[in-house]
Amino acid sequence: MDLYGIKTCDTCRKARKALEAAGKTVIFHDIRETPLSAEKLAAFYEAFGDKLLNRSSTTWRGLDEAERATPVKDLLALHPTLMKRPVLEEAGQMTLGWAKDVQGLWLA
Repeated sequence: MDLYGIKTCDTCRKARKALEAAGKTVIFHDIRETPLSAEKLAAFYEAFGDKLLNRSSTTWRGLDEAERATPVKDLLALHPTLMKRPVLEEAGQMTLGWAKDVQGLWLA
């Protein structure tokens, strides 16, 4: 299972810990250290659309109105930490975030 996020994100840490406790092998991808490839970003955007953009992040609050008007994929390419986290991927299935429904899917 692949987990895409940043290592300082509390939600990513909680997800990783819970998944590993459930016996999953988690490969962690820190998008700050290694930004997503254009292909991976396109796949994530196709799956989640504009929901992929975290508009409550510190990075978002630091952007001016002109930057906020940039198309989502371009904005995520410029500022990887604007991605809502975590994105979990395994066997062709992808989820976004770590809400109860996502936890139920991966921890069942």
